[in-house]
Amino acid sequence: MPAALNPPDELERQQLLKALNLLDTDEEEVFDRVTRLVSRLLKVPIALFSLVDENRQWFKSHVGIDAREAPREYAFCAHALLQDAPLVVTDATSDARFADNPLVTGDPHIRFYAGVPIRTSGGLTIGTLCAIDEQVRMLSADELCIMLDLADIVQQEVQLRERLAVAGRHVLRSEAVLSASEARFRSIFDLASIGIALVSPSGGWISANGAVSKMLGYTPEELQRLTFQDVTHPDDLGRDLDLLGKLRDGELDQYQMEKRYIGKDGGVVWVNLSVSKKLNEAGELEYYISVIKDIRPQKEAETALSALYADLEARVAARTHELREREQELRSVIENANDAYIGLDQAGVVTVWNRAAEQTFGYSAGEAIGESLDDLIIPEAMASAHRNGMQRYLTTGISTVLGRRLELPAVRKDGSSLIVEVRLSTRELHGQQTFSAFLHDISARKEAEARREYESRHDMLTNLLNRRALLDTLPIAQSRTARTGKSMALLFIDLDGFKAVNDDLGHDAGDTVLRAVAARLLDVVRKTDSVFRLAGDEFTVVLEAMSDTFMDAHQVAHKILEELGRPVAIGDALASVGASIGVAIFTPDGQASAEELIKEADRQMYAAKRAGKGQVFPLPDHAADPCI
Repeated sequence: MPAALNPPDELERQQLLKALNLLDTDEEEVFDRVTRLVSRLLKVPIALFSLVDENRQWFKSHVGIDAREAPREYAFCAHALLQDAPLVVTDATSDARFADNPLVTGDPHIRFYAGVPIRTSGGLTIGTLCAIDEQVRMLSADELCIMLDLADIVQQEVQLRERLAVAGRHVLRSEAVLSASEARFRSIFDLASIGIALVSPSGGWISANGAVSKMLGYTPEELQRLTFQDVTHPDDLGRDLDLLGKLRDGELDQYQMEKRYIGKDGGVVWVNLSVSKKLNEAGELEYYISVIKDIRPQKEAETALSALYADLEARVAARTHELREREQELRSVIENANDAYIGLDQAGVVTVWNRAAEQTFGYSAGEAIGESLDDLIIPEAMASAHRNGMQRYLTTGISTVLGRRLELPAVRKDGSSLIVEVRLSTRELHGQQTFSAFLHDISARKEAEARREYESRHDMLTNLLNRRALLDTLPIAQSRTARTGKSMALLFIDLDGFKAVNDDLGHDAGDTVLRAVAARLLDVVRKTDSVFRLAGDEFTVVLEAMSDTFMDAHQVAHKILEELGRPVAIGDALASVGASIGVAIFTPDGQASAEELIKEADRQMYAAKRAGKGQVFPLPDHAADPCI
């Protein structure tokens, strides 16, 4: 942490700082009002009028911290002394001068600092008016103007103290050599730019310089016929007399106050009054010495600043009201939205749960708010992935789900499952990430889609796969044959005698027969094989991974003939059908397409029918024929 260098005029600066009698003194409202305004107008937790002493910075006025001083080597203000312009640090952790400063790494955890140098009449910088925040932030142009205006008020007060100190020394020196140098005293007294007056113990004006006369509008002669009580504003007289009594009784060595005089024209004259007393050689009160500074411009500035502050307060109040109305409107929209809305904090805990969320998932808002989302609606198998995804985003800023429309499984309070469409977004609030999710129950739509997909690939009478499914399945099975080196067979089955069943017993009986045929086919084949109904009384079977393809296929085909030859009960009647089966073999090096394989099996089936039905073709002595 590099400490700030001393300014070139450090010795002179230290001498003047001590002469101003500001260090290690009580808090004063004139400075406290300014630091309070800095804190309120800039919305910062800490505001200081800081004086940079030899080995420390000492806080003449402080808002937001209890400490009155800090080591100079840690002081941001020590760096501000070296600049002509205000020092603004938006993020101390990324500034090499301050990143490892104990005031940054520890209390009060400074992130933002803005300091305006406070200079004496001769241009020596004795300290700063500064604003401090524990949050990273920027200083707008308007906020910088406010800081400069408020720093000017502090600087004017410091320069007033500087002139008062000089004037006070002049007066005391003049008193000490009054008998020897009256002319010099009168020159200092009369030509001083601030008001100086000698006031009798009873309040009469013994002598007042031209600055006092100009300030109040009375000639010196007119003032000598008045007391200070005559020209003091009634509302300020009581406090002035109380302090004067304490000064007279020795409870105070001097006092200072802001008060109002009533000028000759009836106007109010705001002044900063500093009063000390002159004792004679016997220790008795001889007169009071009053140093009077016209602060009407300062008061006008304070009035204007108060008006600005009031205007800002009104605008903030109006804006706050507007934001609250919009917030209420947004809350109403969210609460009455058709989709479930869930708000989460950075830890994944539910903060918002609208009415649609209650209806969708079964938890009331009171039950859900404050609970972790993965304990409410996320399936147990996905809970770990959910937590890991949130942690990855908070750590790296990388997410695979934010801003996307996702379809995910969820769980209701009663344990039932549903599918939801999720849109997840995030935003930063008070330095914390928050998450917002809109969820729409699409279970019915997904079920309808699944039903349409099922119906598009299945025969609704027998629930077997259909021709479309066969055309999808065969290329996959053929690829698997080439990959595994094991051949496959396609059986094409056409029922014999089925038309007679329809003609004799009716179509309902025919449907019963077809369902029985489907069930028997499924019983005969392995679970790894597939059965399809193409149309009418035509069926196919795909046999995969066969060791002796042709003979295995023939064996299965004959088992099918045997099963299909058993009568089917139709009420009190029996229906009998047979079948003709064609076999097509696809070897690992085969080149036939799915359509060509079907045509070959179909051709062999017709050969079986021509041979007298109830046959499987080709016959074993033609085993090579169906291999394509």
